[in-house]
Amino acid sequence: MVHVFLHEPAIAGNTGNAIRLAAVTGAHLHLIEPLGFDLEDAKLRRAGLDYHDLADVSIHRDLDEALAAVPRARVLAFTAHTEVGFGEVDYAREDVLLFGTEPTGLPEEVLAHPRITERVRIPMRPARRSLNLSNAVAIAVYEAWRQLGYDGAGA
Repeated sequence: MVHVFLHEPAIAGNTGNAIRLAAVTGAHLHLIEPLGFDLEDAKLRRAGLDYHDLADVSIHRDLDEALAAVPRARVLAFTAHTEVGFGEVDYAREDVLLFGTEPTGLPEEVLAHPRITERVRIPMRPARRSLNLSNAVAIAVYEAWRQLGYDGAGA
């Protein structure tokens, strides 16, 4: 299944939701420091419920360390600054879906990283700032998983 990278996530509840999503879909969640919360935060625990032990989660000091964990993976950076829609991508196992921090998204230096394969966006109505991070991650993960035939899903 795919890898989800959260670059410097700031809101514990969104990360908790992403942990729960990783547990139910089989995605590998990578949290890239610095984190805007303590991993023992009650909101993180509440949002993730009892899924923490069922999710594959890694924590990395920085983006380069995270990318080193997936040396041959294609890296898709989710941003509003592109015309390529997430539904136009043919997803593959081991793809990286990279998302930025809640208030600002991915910084330009991350978008310019040489490992970024493609920038993709989730369409929205005009004059709207952004989707909630955990909602955006869920949209992308489920599209990738759908294209991969819901590999590993129960009946």
